[in-house]
Amino acid sequence: MNNGRIIGLVLLVVGAALLFYGFSASESVSSEFSELFQGAPSNKAIWLLIAGAVVAVIGIVQLARGRRAT
Repeated sequence: MNNGRIIGLVLLVVGAALLFYGFSASESVSSEFSELFQGAPSNKAIWLLIAGAVVAVIGIVQLARGRRAT
């Protein structure tokens, strides 16, 4: 494994973890109250989901680049 594939794999795992925490935060009591009164989940949940998706996509792109280079 070269460094690019290792970095891509780490980014993919971190992105998946952020998505997991984002989904958990969106189901929390505070997020439920925010959704009840504002119509949307809490800002923390939204930012965790966005960050997780972005980091996961970067990891996938990095893995694809590493695979193409070999």
